[in-house]
Order: sequence, then C-alpha cells, then structure tokens
Amino acid sequence: MSKTVTCLYQDQQKASEIVSRLEQAGISRGDISFYSTASDNLIDDLENDGVPRTDAHAYAEGVRRGGSLVAVECDEDEVDRVVGILDGEGILDLDEQQTAWRSEGWPGYDVSASGSTAGLGSATAAVASDLAGTSETSRARSARTDVTGRDEVIPIAEEQLHVGKREVGHGRVRIQSRVVERPVQEQVNLREERVHVERRPVDRPLSEGDAAFRERTIEAEERREEAVVSKEARVTEEVVVRKDVEQRTETVSDTVRKTEVDVDDERSVRGTGTAGSTDRKGRKG
Repeated sequence: MSKTVTCLYQDQQKASEIVSRLEQAGISRGDISFYSTASDNLIDDLENDGVPRTDAHAYAEGVRRGGSLVAVECDEDEVDRVVGILDGEGILDLDEQQTAWRSEGWPGYDVSASGSTAGLGSATAAVASDLAGTSETSRARSARTDVTGRDEVIPIAEEQLHVGKREVGHGRVRIQSRVVERPVQEQVNLREERVHVERRPVDRPLSEGDAAFRERTIEAEERREEAVVSKEARVTEEVVVRKDVEQRTETVSDTVRKTEVDVDDERSVRGTGTAGSTDRKGRKG
C-alpha cells in the first residue's frame, strides 16, 4: 500500500538538508517531491498524492509564506522510517501555523463547502493513502503521540569527529641565477726598448782596433712588452637549497552533536497486598 508523508519546514535550507538525508537513507529521488515556491498546481499535485484538500491548502499557504514542503511516497512498512528522517530541526507545526494565519486574516479552506472531514491537518506531517477511491489521513507526529499497538522509536544519534590531513601551499622560495658584467681595471708595468742612432764629431788618430776600412753591418731591434689579458673563473660562494621536514602536533577543536533523551515517568504506582512492597534493599514486606 503506497502512502505519502509530507512535512513543512521553516526554510528551504532545512528542507534541502532533509532531502539529502532521505537520499542517503536509500529513498529514491523520484519518490521525493520538494516544493519551495508556490505554484497554481501545488494544491492539485498534493491532492493527486492523496493529501486532503484542507491540508493541501494549508501546505500551499505555508510555501507561499516562505516555507518549504517535502513529500515522500513510500510503502506502508517504510512510513515510520521516513517519518523518523523527516522529523528534524526547522519543522513547522501545521495546526499552530493555521491558527496563527487565521488570526492574521487568512480564510483557510472552507471544508463545509466541499464535504471534506475537518481536523485532518497533521501537526507536523500528514500520511495519506489511496484506498478504493477514499482518502485516509493519520498523524505521523504530534506533540502527544498514541503508541498503542506499535513501537515508537526515537533514534539516538551522536556525531564523531574525524580529523584528516591535506597538504596546502605555505609560500615558496625561488632562487634564480643570472650572469652580469662589471668593468674592472688593473695596472701592469711594461718595458719598452728604443734604438737611438747619433753621429758625433771626433778628432783623434786612427788606432789598430778601429778597423775603419772594413765593411760592417750593425742591427739593433727595438722590443717592448704588451699587456696580455686572461681570465680564470673561480667559485667564491655556494647557495644551498634544502628542505627540512618537521613534525608537529596540533589540537583541533570542534563541536559534535548527540541526542539526549529525558524520560519523565508521570505514572502513579499503586501497590496491592498480594504483590507486596519493596524497600531500598530489595526485600519484600
């Protein structure tokens, strides 16, 4: 038997989170309807899914006022699981919302004109099913829930903190070498030879060592030193690039959520003479 579970949320973000939770739970996206903007066909769409017209008008008014509606089509045996997922933060109590809207002048839907049954609006979610052309609606969640004949389950959830690691850039060092030229000057002493020829008048007797009447040739070569430039490349400094790896311990602080349940047992216990009574030590009197 197919049923439709609907819930109205205060904003689109909360409703989107619920849709994601439904998909993560294995609910097919084709079975999930999400309404965040009012349209002329919204009421008809909800009625086609089995939602009574009085509730359909209320849901449409909630969407028009900025709320978001999530409707899930599921089998009857999946209703409790779907309701448990839909029951999250940001859910609106449809009955309270209609009361507040009527105080502001909202006329609501005239159930007397259509012959529909009054009071079918769910507090926060409506479950509808089609049975041989008739519409059956029951409350999926309210402030007080009748659990006669079935188990009502409140899931206790707790978040766990998982800390991972990733590498991120923290700046870089770039070393680039280039060749530049600069003018230099050095002083060097150079030697240069010069040949001088001069004639000087003399008046003395010819001696045997003069060899005046013999042919002779005298050559004198001038020489000089020139600067010779050579270059020698020498390493004067080294630039060493090295990466050191250090290990550090960082404390990551965050918050995790968990569900806590407070049980208020207001039942009065009446003892009988046959059952006896039990004192603090467990003895029966």
